[in-house]
Amino acid sequence: MATNLDPRTDLKLYLPTSVKEMKLLGWDHVDVVLFSGDAYVDHPSFGAAVIGRTLQAAGYNVAIVPQPNWQDDLRDFRKFGAPRLFFGISAGAMDSMVNHYTAARRRRSDDAYTPGGRHGARPDYPTVVYSEILRKIYPDTPIIIGAIEASLRRLSHYDYWQDRLRPSILADCPADMLVYGMGEKPIVEIARRLDAGEKISDMTSVMQTAVMLPKSARPAEDNEENIILHSFDDCLKNKRFQAENFKHIEQQSNRFHGATLWQDHGTHTIKVNPMLPPMTTAEIDASFDLPYTRLPHPRYKGRVIPAYEMIRHSVNMHRGCFGGCAFCTISAHQGKFIASRSKESILREVKQVSRMHDFKGYISDLGGPSANMYGMHGKDLSVCQKCLRPSCLHPKPCPNLNADHGPLLEVYHAADAIAGVKKSFIGSGVRYDLSMHQTGNKRIDATNRRYNEELIERHVSGRLKVAPEHTCPHVLNLMRKPDFKLFYDFKRIFDDVNRRCGLKQQLIPYFISSHPGCREVDMAELAAETKQLNMHLEQVQDFTPTPMTLATEIYYTGIHPYTGEQVFTAIRPEEKLAQRKYFFWYEKTYRSDIIRSLHRLHRPDLIQKLYPGGNNWRK
Repeated sequence: MATNLDPRTDLKLYLPTSVKEMKLLGWDHVDVVLFSGDAYVDHPSFGAAVIGRTLQAAGYNVAIVPQPNWQDDLRDFRKFGAPRLFFGISAGAMDSMVNHYTAARRRRSDDAYTPGGRHGARPDYPTVVYSEILRKIYPDTPIIIGAIEASLRRLSHYDYWQDRLRPSILADCPADMLVYGMGEKPIVEIARRLDAGEKISDMTSVMQTAVMLPKSARPAEDNEENIILHSFDDCLKNKRFQAENFKHIEQQSNRFHGATLWQDHGTHTIKVNPMLPPMTTAEIDASFDLPYTRLPHPRYKGRVIPAYEMIRHSVNMHRGCFGGCAFCTISAHQGKFIASRSKESILREVKQVSRMHDFKGYISDLGGPSANMYGMHGKDLSVCQKCLRPSCLHPKPCPNLNADHGPLLEVYHAADAIAGVKKSFIGSGVRYDLSMHQTGNKRIDATNRRYNEELIERHVSGRLKVAPEHTCPHVLNLMRKPDFKLFYDFKRIFDDVNRRCGLKQQLIPYFISSHPGCREVDMAELAAETKQLNMHLEQVQDFTPTPMTLATEIYYTGIHPYTGEQVFTAIRPEEKLAQRKYFFWYEKTYRSDIIRSLHRLHRPDLIQKLYPGGNNWRK
């Protein structure tokens, strides 16, 4: 590829989005056409660009149709005609329903993945809508679906926005195959096999894919390599079956070598092939080293895409997360094993960022799904390969975990030494329970103490985000988060470093209301405890059930999948609002209501903590 072209304007540096652009590249056909619910940003943080560039590197002509109009004459779906190999569909970097609706199920007024933040550029459930359109127009062309929306809906799942259990998305849309997780390796295998003349209907065992087959294809009984889940029809009749299914789904998603999952849907069965082992350093480097321009396509003529603005000067260092938080989808999609880039690959990208026309010297984030898991893995990988634990940190850090933050510090130091870089910040969430864990190894423990101090002194852009999520022990246990006492310990380090270095930085904690197991009184106690810390909470949210998380299964079924016990969850809107208001105890508009509620809960002690003398407050 030529290096003297301006990526802000030269269309030949991008995957083509029109026939005109295709012809500029000298192509007379396309092998693959990708449809995306997001705007096309040619950046490694945007999945459609990653898949497109990966297929391009494998030798295929790939076109992309971002945010096609599904309401007109469907010209966007027709403009490239039928590709030689297949159509690929991504709803976008977020589940479309999370993108479109708040936790209160209210329609959002904006869309961070659309130019200008404009809402309405994609339908609800684009995976289904796009698939149905393409199948009607091109009945014989294979359709492969992927990205977060399809990935987390690969088996029966609770849909919060419709408030019902839905079947696998493969039962809802006419796609031939679903690629789940990070899809570079499966999509290239599919392309090569189709290119060799194999039929898509014969590809039933591609790793990290799901397909719908006749029920007769399913094994009659469980064995070491196959787990037969309760059928969708049975799950509709009995929520306990759905809870029991989830335990298997989560465990197999987090295994190094998982089993095949089967779930009957009427006369058919969904087969979910095992997740691939984590990418090697060479494999993940190859993905990040593809010739991304790191810019939105010139078709947008400088219009701001909010999601891109957040990450334009950031660098992602690894994939995967072994935290296993009950409300998080990362491990279900990326797995719990960490795939880390080499230091050399990361520094190449930092240099690329430093040459961007608008770079002012500050890397906004050297991070990942969790900022400080780079380079971490089990000391004895053979133990990891047998492990079924969904979290390496809960209920306490695994003794087999290598928690050495030394390699991460080396990357920080090397990035800051690059010409043009004034400072690198850490914008991703930091797992302080990981960096503060006492391993018993004096060298590693000393290194990790230094990591915390250097992080706070050199890599905070005024505010450091951490995620204690709650203060009550029983809620934190359900969340798979550490005791809140650890936050006090970290805050002490944070305050000491700020005082020693003459800094005035803020520690910004994230909290969640209405999480399964949390009652109104627990939120009142959270308010009282955070008030004692002199915190006016900003980064807060009401729990939103999303497919394929432990917390969502508890929300829907009322049952903990691992214990079989009943768990209280605030479900009715008034219950959720009653919890959320305690985040804002300091606002006058909530004060009278909170005092009345605390009287109802027989907790005058909390009234005195929140509003000293407020028991008689009447204004």
